[in-house]
Amino acid sequence: MIKDELDKTWRKTLKSEFDKPYYSELQEFVKSDRLKSTVFPDDSMVFEAYNLTPFYDAKVIIIGQDPYHGMGQAHGLSFSVREDKVLPPSLKNIFKELKTDILEFEFANGNLTSWANQGVLLLNSVLTVKEKSPASHQKKGWETFTDATIAKLSERREHLVFLLWGNYAQSKKVLINQNKHLVLEAAHPSPFSAHKGFFGCQHFSKTNAYLTDHGIQPIDWRLPIEQLKISGF
Repeated sequence: MIKDELDKTWRKTLKSEFDKPYYSELQEFVKSDRLKSTVFPDDSMVFEAYNLTPFYDAKVIIIGQDPYHGMGQAHGLSFSVREDKVLPPSLKNIFKELKTDILEFEFANGNLTSWANQGVLLLNSVLTVKEKSPASHQKKGWETFTDATIAKLSERREHLVFLLWGNYAQSKKVLINQNKHLVLEAAHPSPFSAHKGFFGCQHFSKTNAYLTDHGIQPIDWRLPIEQLKISGF
């Protein structure tokens, strides 16, 4: 979780954050918790969203809350799981909406790395979590760091798409200049709320239409064919 593990474009962009007291305290907290408990994701994957989507490559930002807390699920990308894991309910609903919106395509697993490689920043607001303890690393400093991430993107980039699903993600709207960027809001894709406005939101086609209108390569939301190994959807 040291800053040297972070992509150089993000390291430069967020340089001032590393010198603030909260970040040192956050590092110590996570280090201490790893000694006492199992913490996800592994240290090497904490900044995976940043490393797969450098600052100037980002096109779309999907904001989650904190990592999955089950064994082996989290790998540093919001909503994404490793190939050998059963699809979580929220991700199943994301795929259902995506198929209805623009794709007739079967998703065999939930690894969204191919999205990240195309410029979809899959950013959790909190980057670590204790096993079987959702929200256990909230209010320890990660929110300050990821809020700075969103604010820097809004300030220094243009024509980004922010997908804000659910009340928590929508609370980040105050960090975004909507005169420069597209903000799309919907209910959270969880089974408890997806029927309240996530299904039918058409965020994937709207995202690609906006990118295309601004001369930016749209996202190919399909997952690579080599990932089609595991059923579960």
